[in-house]
Amino acid sequence: MVSNSLVHVLLVSFPGQGHVNPLLRLGKRLASKGMLVTFSAPEGLGKQMRKANNITDQPVPVGDGFIRFEFFEDGWEEDDPRRQYLDQFLSQLELAGKQAIPQMIKKHSEQGHPVSCLINNPFFPWVSDVAESLGLPSAVLWIQSCACFSAYYHYSRRLVPFPTEENPEIDVQLPCMPLLKCDEVPSFLHPSTPYPFLGKAILDQFKNLGKPFCILMETFQELERDLIEYMSKLCPILPVGPLFKDPKAPTATVRGDFLKADDCIEWLNSKPPSSAVYVSFGSVEQGKNSTVESTRKSSSSPISCMLRDTLWMELNNGSTLLRHAGGGFPSMGDQVTDAKFLVDVFEVGVRMSRGDSDNKLITRDEVEKCLLEATVGPKAAALKQNALKWKAAAEAAVARVVPQTGIYKFLWRK
Repeated sequence: MVSNSLVHVLLVSFPGQGHVNPLLRLGKRLASKGMLVTFSAPEGLGKQMRKANNITDQPVPVGDGFIRFEFFEDGWEEDDPRRQYLDQFLSQLELAGKQAIPQMIKKHSEQGHPVSCLINNPFFPWVSDVAESLGLPSAVLWIQSCACFSAYYHYSRRLVPFPTEENPEIDVQLPCMPLLKCDEVPSFLHPSTPYPFLGKAILDQFKNLGKPFCILMETFQELERDLIEYMSKLCPILPVGPLFKDPKAPTATVRGDFLKADDCIEWLNSKPPSSAVYVSFGSVEQGKNSTVESTRKSSSSPISCMLRDTLWMELNNGSTLLRHAGGGFPSMGDQVTDAKFLVDVFEVGVRMSRGDSDNKLITRDEVEKCLLEATVGPKAAALKQNALKWKAAAEAAVARVVPQTGIYKFLWRK
């Protein structure tokens, strides 16, 4: 039985695997501190999550609190052809969500569980509008790096020059950051992007920055210290990462997979340490799978390589350091900026491609060359050493989470 005295937080997520996972992790962390957390998203996603994770309508105990799921209808039939056009679907989700979320909040209030705060992730900036209209505080979970946040912030305020239609190849210099080449800027901000509506959705959140009481950021001080300190002077930022691990919030009982994940741990554990290469295309990008697939057929490489057409485990926008060796190349969005930092700043990777701007097929020989560079020889040893250093820093950041600080302290006042 869920006590009426628990602070109730409503999470509203865009229906993308890379958005659901970090927001759900935040929800589990909040619940573990003694809160009631409701995770909400469109019903189409709800059907997938129920099937893959045995989700029910009952609250699940997590630490000292509970987490539950409640999905809302988007107003379109399942076979509506407009679903294939993400720009149209985003607009429909906003129309449906602005009606459904207030009704959901009203129902919970009548049942004795009033919502104290709303938290959304990128692509759903309208959640901040809903919260403001109801007189509720809200926050945004920024699931990309602080570097990408800075890029969007400076672009939205026109504080520094960015690539334009007239001048698409200019470099971008942002405070406390290395110089970004034109193809290292988050690709949704580049005039050549085929997804301008995604850039608009994120930029709409930046128009709303005065509404959320803080920006919860999936990063930590040691990783982007100078940049976090600089951006914190411009808007209220609270680093809450890394969210992928919390010793007080069990992960096995509450999952947000879209498809039931294959268990590859037994296979990995049967191999020698650092002998497997994990390649992730994420849950969307599949255009270049055949290139990397061909690497599996190469007998000259000493690398054991397990690949699948689509892997539903996520790389946390490139920042997660896996226990088993990992590899891949950037495609679009924040990935191209992440690649710059992973290779040139954090020094934990090698560059295989410059993203969609390369517009070329990555050959088997190129893939194998990069894999060998990252796993064999002196450079590979240095990369591994750096990865272990950042892994230790990430674990230390998780251990420093104090229940009565930051967002927890704010919510407990409500």
